[in-house]
Amino acid sequence: MKFIIDATNMNLGRVASEAAKALLGKLSPTFQKNKVADVSVEVINVSKINLSEKKLKSKQYSSYSGYPGGLSFASMEAVIAKKGVSEIVRRSIYKMLPKNKLQARRIKLLKIKE
Repeated sequence: MKFIIDATNMNLGRVASEAAKALLGKLSPTFQKNKVADVSVEVINVSKINLSEKKLKSKQYSSYSGYPGGLSFASMEAVIAKKGVSEIVRRSIYKMLPKNKLQARRIKLLKIKE
């Protein structure tokens, strides 16, 4: 099955939760929680998504290099400037998926278009 989500004038969380549900396979009649669903999810028009100014400055993304003292933080504004809005959408959908062996396989079924 193919799902297309139009992100025009939608909030980030609403888009991410719809996409996460579709990636889990909860919208298909043959849902099994221990299997990767045979779906593809495409999120379009992510550049037109609603992002508040407060969230752009206050939301922090962390990354850890694996070395002592290697924890670094970047604001949402900095991540958008460096990698684009599609990275913000991908990260929010990734965090909404269950934290198990299937998480990485499910996120590969996601396509994001500006």
